[in-house]
Amino acid sequence: MDEVEVVVAHDERATLRVGEVFVKVDGHPTRLATEVRAMHLAPIPTPEVLWHEPPALALSAALGVLGAPSEASPAAWAAAGRMIRRLHEAPLPPRPGRPLSDVEAELEKECEWLLAHSPLPSEVVEHNREIARKALTPRPPAFIHGDLQITHVFVEDDEVTGILDWSEGGPGDAMSDLAILTLGHEERLEDLLAGYGTDVDRGAIRAWWSLRSLTAARWLLEHGFDPDAPGCEFDVLRARMRESS
Repeated sequence: MDEVEVVVAHDERATLRVGEVFVKVDGHPTRLATEVRAMHLAPIPTPEVLWHEPPALALSAALGVLGAPSEASPAAWAAAGRMIRRLHEAPLPPRPGRPLSDVEAELEKECEWLLAHSPLPSEVVEHNREIARKALTPRPPAFIHGDLQITHVFVEDDEVTGILDWSEGGPGDAMSDLAILTLGHEERLEDLLAGYGTDVDRGAIRAWWSLRSLTAARWLLEHGFDPDAPGCEFDVLRARMRESS
């Protein structure tokens, strides 16, 4: 029998891997159903749904991980870019996107928490808050993944074989997908855009780097992860400071 690997586990959800099967258990009553609907609508490779029996979902089985250099080739990053472009050009799914007012409120709340509780200097938080606010400019919505972390994209022989974790899939800012995928791997942005296309707002991508890092930090700290590990969210925020100096 294959060993059970705990991919991620916290008080909201857990993902286990047994051989080539992923089993997700989620305490939210509708999040897994939303994920299944998004996977059915996405025009790109997604895992096969083996079964869905709330609160669990079984899926058939990356570019890399945050905090470590990506060993994927430029061709693999370009392939990911082409795949994401296909997603962003697909018809919008029939679910509402997240209002920008909610994103703005979360940004302000998390920045205040970081100023009060984190080891980051206040000038780093404030500088990145100003950058992050530029991500709040309204843009035409696209079909986005919504949580396109580097560990959710699987590649083999320089081709994308599947993209995991669609619980946040829906209408949104295409630049946020590009930013989340390259978070901590900013040097790979041009490789990604070689496949995606260069008609992008690089300023918005940089703004989403800041926004994602600021809004994720408290959750990571409270769930046993370290945003201050080398190459992770706090390093991303410090990099924005170095760019301005």
